[in-house]
Amino acid sequence: MSRFIPVDRQTDYLLPPSVDEWLPDEHLARFVVDVVEQLDVSALTQQYAGRGHKAHHPAVLLSLLIYGYATGVISSRKIERATYDSIAFRYLAANTHPDHDTLATFRRRFLPELEQLFVQVLLLAREMKLLKFGTIALDGTKVKANASKHKALSYGHAKKLEAQLKTEVNALIQRAEAADNDVATDGMDIPAEIARREARLAAIAEAKVKIEARAHERDAAEQAAYQDKVAKRDAQRKAGKKPSGRDPKPPMGGPRDKDQVNLTDPQSRIMPVTG
Repeated sequence: MSRFIPVDRQTDYLLPPSVDEWLPDEHLARFVVDVVEQLDVSALTQQYAGRGHKAHHPAVLLSLLIYGYATGVISSRKIERATYDSIAFRYLAANTHPDHDTLATFRRRFLPELEQLFVQVLLLAREMKLLKFGTIALDGTKVKANASKHKALSYGHAKKLEAQLKTEVNALIQRAEAADNDVATDGMDIPAEIARREARLAAIAEAKVKIEARAHERDAAEQAAYQDKVAKRDAQRKAGKKPSGRDPKPPMGGPRDKDQVNLTDPQSRIMPVTG
């Protein structure tokens, strides 16, 4: 009996999977969804005319951006990618996949509303005694004020904390804009990478065929040369002469490990790897 848990990535689920079951109850993504559902996002939803293709709900896009910015996933491309490979982002997106253009356009279109709603989420989290929201500190440690011995925040201290959070939110959104404008820093583009891999696999398969074909040609030439040498040595023996040197070894057929083909040059030949 195997000591390991079976690995099976092919069998379908007996029942449709639920993203709700994949995330721990205390996960920050659940908190984001619960809070955003309590916010008034009518200023966003009213801007959608309802024509053409159905749009992603603003609450979903808002949740993705807030969670992403708070946890260090800043660029829209990375957030899009996370909706495929992160359980938390899949949960936030309800198993949909808003593309990076949709996310970036939403942020730019509703920038003032986004900043205000983001701060509201942070203040609600602070009111619920959370000390951190992802990477954002909510305890006012950056606020230079006299620390109160009481748990209740004074009005003045609360205003300073709100101003601090607004500054941090603004800085995060500026980082997101910069990241979206610098595509080179975003790493892998999933659709493009899939296309590249498919093309690469096809190129590898084609290269293997070429290597095998050229190896077959080489084998035929080497076998002919071998047979010619053997025939000459046999002729010398029949004539009573001793052939010089050792008898030739038969060639080793098939592709060799060091055979290569230049995938960018269809006219290339098999060359041994040097160096």
